[in-house]
Formats: sequence, C-alpha cells, structure tokens
Amino acid sequence: MLKLYDTGVYLIHGREIAWNAQEASQKAGRAVSQAEAEKGTIAYGILQAHNKSGNMDQLQMRFDSLTSHDITYVGIIQTARASGMKEFPMPYVLTNCHNSLCAVGGTINEDDHMFALSAAHKYGGIYVPTNMAVIHSFNREMMAGCGKMILGSDSHTRYGAIGALSVGEGGGELAKQLVGRTYDMARPKVVLIYLDGEPRPGVGPQDVALQICGAVYANGYVKNKVMEFAGPGVKNLPMEYRNGIDVMTTETTCWSSIWETDETTEEYLSIHGRPQDYKRLAPDDVAYYDGCVYIDLSSIEPSIALPMHPSNVITIRELLENPKDILRECEEKANRQIVGAQMDLVSKVHDGGVWVDQGLIAGCSGGTFDNICAAADILRGQSTGNGTFTMSVYPGSMPAYLQLMKNGALADIAAAGAIIRECFCGPCFGAGDTPANGELSIRHTTRNFPNREGSKPGEGQMSGVALMDARSIAATAVNHGKLTPATDLDVKYRKYPYAFDRSVYEKRVYFGFGKAEPEHPLKFGPNIKDWPEQPELTDDLLVKVCSYITDPVTTTDELIPSGEASSYRSNPERLSEFTLSRKDPGYVGRSKAVRQIERDRTEGKPLPEEVKKVYEALAKVVPVDPEHTDIGSTIFAVRPGDGSAREQAASCQRVLGASANLAKEYATKRYRSNCINWGIAPLLVKDETVFALGDWVFLPGLRRAVLEGVPSFTAYAVKPDGAVVPFPVSLGELTPDERQIIADGCLINYYRNHPVTE
Repeated sequence: MLKLYDTGVYLIHGREIAWNAQEASQKAGRAVSQAEAEKGTIAYGILQAHNKSGNMDQLQMRFDSLTSHDITYVGIIQTARASGMKEFPMPYVLTNCHNSLCAVGGTINEDDHMFALSAAHKYGGIYVPTNMAVIHSFNREMMAGCGKMILGSDSHTRYGAIGALSVGEGGGELAKQLVGRTYDMARPKVVLIYLDGEPRPGVGPQDVALQICGAVYANGYVKNKVMEFAGPGVKNLPMEYRNGIDVMTTETTCWSSIWETDETTEEYLSIHGRPQDYKRLAPDDVAYYDGCVYIDLSSIEPSIALPMHPSNVITIRELLENPKDILRECEEKANRQIVGAQMDLVSKVHDGGVWVDQGLIAGCSGGTFDNICAAADILRGQSTGNGTFTMSVYPGSMPAYLQLMKNGALADIAAAGAIIRECFCGPCFGAGDTPANGELSIRHTTRNFPNREGSKPGEGQMSGVALMDARSIAATAVNHGKLTPATDLDVKYRKYPYAFDRSVYEKRVYFGFGKAEPEHPLKFGPNIKDWPEQPELTDDLLVKVCSYITDPVTTTDELIPSGEASSYRSNPERLSEFTLSRKDPGYVGRSKAVRQIERDRTEGKPLPEEVKKVYEALAKVVPVDPEHTDIGSTIFAVRPGDGSAREQAASCQRVLGASANLAKEYATKRYRSNCINWGIAPLLVKDETVFALGDWVFLPGLRRAVLEGVPSFTAYAVKPDGAVVPFPVSLGELTPDERQIIADGCLINYYRNHPVTE
C-alpha cells in the first residue's frame, strides 16, 4: 500500500499520525500548534543550524562540503577564480566518474582531470582519480554525516539516509559557496515519507523508489520540498537499501531528503572510520508535515519504469499480464516525444514473454555493495546465456569492489557470464554499454530519459531503457533476457559481512583540504576555455523565439545532451553547438543568426529589415528605443529543466545569445537557478499560444521589472504579418541577489560588480 494524503499531518513520538492540531494535542498530551510543530522536523533543525540570515522563512545557508564530477567542476572553478576565489573555503570533492573513458575528443577528458588535480593542489581540494569511485559512493563513504549539509553539482547529490541534508544544484550555486556567498531560498516545505513494514525477499530499493516516483512525480506532490523518511519501517532497511531509495528522490523533483538515523546508521559510519559523524536524528515528539506518503514496504512488488521517465512505473507482474497493450501505449507516447527514429517495444513480446536485450547494474543507485551481493546470489551457478542478452555490473567504489572480490560475489557474477566493469557513471547518461539500434535495456541506474542510453534518433539510432532493481535484472539474466521479477525465483539470499578499507583511498586520493598551494600552477588543456563575456540587462529586451517545445516536460538532457557532448563541457562555445541538438536541431542555427544581429548592432551596423519592421510594428502600440534595446533569443517550453543539475543546460543557451526563457512553469529549482545565474530571465507565461516559433517578443521595462520585483508586466508578440499581440508575463519569486545577477548579466559579472567585503 502506498497512499498520498491531501492534508498536512502531525507525527507524534515519531510513530503516530494525527490529522489536525486538536488530535495531535490529545495524542501528545499537551497543547500543539502548527507553527511550533513545523520546527519539530529533522529538516528544520538542520536548516536552522546552517542558516545565516536569522530568519527561518528566508534562508541564507553555508554548506559543510561541496562535490562535483568531471562534467561540471571545470566550469565551476573557472567561474569562482574569475570571481576572486583564492582558496576552497570548505572541503570540495572533485571526482572523475563521468568523462572517465577518455575515448572521445582526443586528450581533452584527461586534460580536464589534470586541471582538477592542479586545482586541488592550488586551492586545497580533494581529488578522486578516474574510476576510483562514482561521486555519490565516495561522498557516502567519506563525507556524509548526521546533521551535515552537502551541495553538489550533480542532481543526485542525496545523502539523506546517512543523515546529511544534501542538494544537487547548478555550478553557479557552488561557485557562490566558493567565494563566501550563501545559498538563498525560502524555507522549503517538508513532506513525511512514513515507512511501515518490511520488504519481501527479492524486492529491492529500486522497487520502492520507483513506486514513490510513480506516485508523486506527475502531481508535483513533493516538488521543491524536503522528503523526510521516518516510521517503524526504517529500522527494517539496511543502510545500502536506504541509500538506494534515497538517491532516487531526485526523480520526484523534491529539493532534498533526510532520514531518521539509528543504530544502522551508526554502524555504517563506524565501519567507515567516522563514528564521530553519527548522531541520532529524529523528529521531535510533535512534528508537522505539509503532506504524507504512507508506504507499507511489505506490499511493494518488483517494478519497472518504462521509457521515457522513472515515474512511468508499473509492476512487472502487471506488465506481463498485458504486455502488448501496455508496451504499445508506451511506445506511441515515446514516439510522439522523439524526433527521428522511432522506438519499437511491442516486438519485444514473443515466445511467451517480454524479452530484453541488456541488463546493467551500475552507479550510485545500482552499484552498491548490497545490490551486487543480491545479484550474485541469484546468478550463482547460473548462466546469462550466449544469445543477444548481455549483462554488465559496475561497482560504485573501489573499496566496495575490493570487498566484493574478497567475498566472491564478483566471481559468481563473472562465472555466470556477466561483465564486471570499472567504477563509472557512464550507463546513467549514455556513455557506457550503449545498446544496439532497436534494443531495450533494463538498468538499475537513476534515469531512463530520452537518449540517456546513448542513442541518436536524428541519425536513425533508437534504443530504450527501462529501470528495474538489480534483483529482477539478475533474475531476468538467469532466464537469458526473459523479463522476470526476482520474487518468482527461489533464492537463498546470504548476509554478506561488509568491510571498508580506507587505505584504498589513502593510496590514490589527494586529500588537500586545508593545504592550499597558491603558487601551484593550474594545468590547462587546449579545450579548457574561459566563459565568454556577457552583457548586462538593458532597460528593454527584444527576443526571437528560436525554439518552441510543447512536450509536457523538457529534460535537461534534451536541452543539452549528455554522452559524446560531455567531452566539450570545458569549452563553452564548442559545447553550445550541441544545444537542443536532439530535440530541435534547427535551434543552434536560428540562435546564432539572432546573436549575429546583436553583434552587428553593437558594432554600429544597421539593423536588418526584419528587425526594422518589428520595431515599426511595435512603435504603433508601445514606445521603443532600438539603440538601447539588446536583441537576443529565447526558447519556449511548457515545463523545462527536469533532471540533471548541469548548468550547461542554461549556459549553452546564453553563449548562443539567449536572454530569456519562456515557460508555463519550471520543472526544478536547479534549472531555474541555472538560468538566473547565467543572466537568463526565467519568464512565466499563462497563454503560450499568443506567440510561435519565429515570432519576436518585446519586453519593455524588463530591467526595472527584475530589479523592483514587479509581479507582472506586459510583453508584446510581433507576428510575421506585423500584428502585435500584448500578453502578461511574470518572473516569479526572486531573491534580491538573484534580481541583481539577472540585471548584471550573469553571476561572474555580479561578483565583479559587487565584490565580497570582509
């Protein structure tokens, strides 16, 4: 049973739920108010300890540590050093788990790694060499602790199960921390995730996580909120099981997550040599939550998230009862979303079952010690077969890898015919084990967004990913690719002792925090480029709609693809060539044409006839000043920004001359923050039908609206026939700093204009 409640709830003594203050008072034996009970959540206490504003409604936070991987850290360090950073003011972990193959683009991936090592020396950072650990495994093992806050430039920065309130954000927010600024936001609401019961054998953390995603994603139940896990079921989950659920909370669009801690947490931290990082975290005797998700863990079944989203969830049993109809509906929906080659799922139904081509267990969600041990129990003495089905396993860290070698789990998996890979995040974003055209891959990874497996529909390549738990993936492998829930097999699951050998890291990781070497030179490769200069916002703005996307949600992978594009993340101009390349291949050319108009204008060249006619049409209804109006591009998307924290989803638009986004709403705070930090006005519209692809939109008084917090103002769409259509736009809530960042043109300009004063 999984149930969402449509009212706030009170949690009494960490176990009993009350539906109103009166009932809470009766159960608690004292008078209870909502305002006081809101302070009783675990999240409130951690936020209060990290807040510097003195106002718990408007938070200004400093984090305990930062973390980035090799798709994001170059841009962050470049931004921070351009903004005056001299030393990392807190532990900053630089991992190398994304651009690890060093197989695309010549030397440039390894050049990035050497840049990071030199930066760790110069500024005092922690450098984790290639394939030593995926980013979140290292932070769980070495950095997360009870009551801490960790900020990462990867969206799956989630260490709540270890008691650390952790947030995945765009690189601009990390740069702010590096130059002594704060992370500012209104205090988030908190939703109780009440766990009861105990999972059945064969049901894994991904099964629980996917059911949560399916219940809360589409309705926005936890959007930009904290998910707080408590209840009697917590004690029935091993630590790695909790971690596996926790990391997937990112896919719900929540802001962060936190769990109550107990003896299991304490044991985990002690095994990792950090007993001092444990403390008991639990809700107060009375705590108020803005919603509640009740989960009876014993009712959860093996589940599958079909393409193209982790929330597209159904139990494997339900799928196998009616596979053709379900898969036909899924493929039709996917094919409406994809530009180019089409997905074929119905053909996977034959010979009495649903057949898949590949199984992967990998990364921060799948590659945990417990998941791999459970897979080994299922595969022991079995065979994955010599047909088309293949299977690979990627342990999350080398210390875990070492222990899995010692206990024989990897030997059992390899003996069954599966491949043991390195510690690498590639399968999560399309850079490892890319399936053949037309294949379907089942993966215990974090995402199955369009093209996350590496296909290129625009070039005739199409494969798909479904998410499953490691246990059911192993069960499917035993049946040579015939989709099988792990609960269908009679398996004796062993209890494997876990040990952690810290010396693996001590021998290879550079621990430089507090040991900055200011004279140490940064090592640049030829692909590492500075950010191009960006103009400040003018009083008025004229933008052309260069992409118009009507999908219900647009992911960051569609805004800037992962995979082969990752090699160019340190080169803003070159990376920008990939912007919307799989969703709207014409976008880059359209935006460049508008960017050239603005470049010509600033050089004193005459405006093209198209723009002159736009101004002539506007002049009939509103005052215009072409000499003092910047010209840029914009995109419209219904709900952009679901998924990754990568700031390049916004910065690439900015490099191409974008000045604004138009949207019905923004899928995540982190994407909206990325737009703001790159000087892109995050505009909201109620009726997108008033403009279309190729129309011009005039935004008079935009700078004033930004700086003065004008709630709504009038924009004007100029149609090809010269018709001018007024329509309202708004900016939503912005902090004072965010307003100034947009006005200054980007975060780097803001730091240059407003240096930190001691």
